[in-house]
Amino acid sequence: MERYVKLKSLLLIPAVMLCLSACTASPENGGDGTDKPAETENAETAAATAAVDFDHELDGYEPARNSYNFYFTYKTVHPWWDAVALGMEDAQRQFLEKGITVTYEYMAPDAASAEDQISRLHMAENAGYDVIGVDVADEDIISPVLDEMAAKGTKIMTFSSSDAAEGCKRIAYVGNTHNYEDGADLTEALCEKLGYKGKVAILVGSKGAPCHEDRARGAADTIAKYENMQIVATEYDMDSIDLAYELTLKILEETPDLDGIICCNMSNPVGAARAITEKNNPAVIVGMDHDQEALHYLKDGVIYCLGVQDCYSIGFDTLQIAVKIADGNKPGELFPEKTNEITTVIYQKDAAMMLELLYGDVL
Repeated sequence: MERYVKLKSLLLIPAVMLCLSACTASPENGGDGTDKPAETENAETAAATAAVDFDHELDGYEPARNSYNFYFTYKTVHPWWDAVALGMEDAQRQFLEKGITVTYEYMAPDAASAEDQISRLHMAENAGYDVIGVDVADEDIISPVLDEMAAKGTKIMTFSSSDAAEGCKRIAYVGNTHNYEDGADLTEALCEKLGYKGKVAILVGSKGAPCHEDRARGAADTIAKYENMQIVATEYDMDSIDLAYELTLKILEETPDLDGIICCNMSNPVGAARAITEKNNPAVIVGMDHDQEALHYLKDGVIYCLGVQDCYSIGFDTLQIAVKIADGNKPGELFPEKTNEITTVIYQKDAAMMLELLYGDVL
């Protein structure tokens, strides 16, 4: 089922209220202060509360118009992009409070497909949108299409976690600029946990997706540094929990003494954890992002750590920069060519707070 979003409540809607209450509770402001000393609690929750920044306000830029219409397309319908959409909605609301109407279509297919994305881009190109934003499904296939559109005068930007290829004529990118480093950081944590020896597998995600491929490269390069570490399998789960589960079962059957799994998207830590739990296997899992089920596995110790991207900031900044691009601005003083958003690695001690912040889950 396609997703069409202009104004919608999404999974993170309780997060702002919960973040404010959870992060500020104290005897002075209404908290009872009896559970834990403040210093201890702050140390234990710092990573969780820093991972997602809900405190955003529009900058001082004065839009040239009072209405804008954008088109955004991304890899696949998935809760990760719902979180990005929440940041967009908040920016949209703040523009409206200033008397500026921003409407946008936010659409994606059920399964990642470069061909589907090309079709959507051509449709949008002919529909008169002020700016078209793209979360690139496959940089080799999509980047030349973006170049052709830009050459015709279409205002194109990229956003989310997947930029176009180096040298692409898109105007700007908002999102994760360090996917390779994220893959390397998660893998380094895994290697340390395993004592720098063992057999590991990599679940990549979608073929050709820049963010997934870059994280996998970072993982493979990190493993290559240690002579007693070995990659026994690299599989593409196409950002599907079910396929990641099936692939993990297959890997465990072929390598029953598997020591670890490196997961390069938001879906595959869940699929891998389901399989590991079912088989009662001790393999250590590291992975990406904030899926609710994955956070529960993190809390229970099935997943060792997760790299959480700040999806809310990606969405907010994307919409704000789209307005500037629509007004004819280029990267420079008003916005950079690449707006980098953070990734925070969280561990078991951070899981309960992250579940409360993102999902209102206090159990």
